[in-house]
Amino acid sequence: MSATPDGALPAEDAKLVTLARAARARVGGAEGAALRDDIGRTYAAGSVDLPSLQLTAVQAVVAAAVSSGSDQLAAVCVVGAADQLSDTDRALLDDLGVGTVLLAAPDGTLRPA
Repeated sequence: MSATPDGALPAEDAKLVTLARAARARVGGAEGAALRDDIGRTYAAGSVDLPSLQLTAVQAVVAAAVSSGSDQLAAVCVVGAADQLSDTDRALLDDLGVGTVLLAAPDGTLRPA
C-alpha cells in the first residue's frame, strides 16, 4: 500500500475499504471484504455463517471474483475485528498473488497488514 503525497490512501484502495465496510454492515457479519482484480473490476462480500456453510469474507469475495472469471487479483481489503488474516485466508491470497492487502477495523481505520 502506498499513500498519496498528502498521506491519504489512493482512491482505488479507499474504495475497497468503503466496499468492505458496506458488505460487513449489509450482512451484519463478523467481516467484510472487497477486492479489485487486475483489470479493475471490484467485488465485495461478507462472511457466511450457515449451518452447512461457513466462509470467511476473504473466501466469499475470492469465490465471487474467480467464479466471474478473475484469475489475478490486485488488491484486497478485509474489515473486521481481527488484527491479522488467518493462515487460511493468507494462503488463499498467496495462491492468487495479491499485491496489496489492507486490513481495517470496523470503523475503517487501517491496521498493518
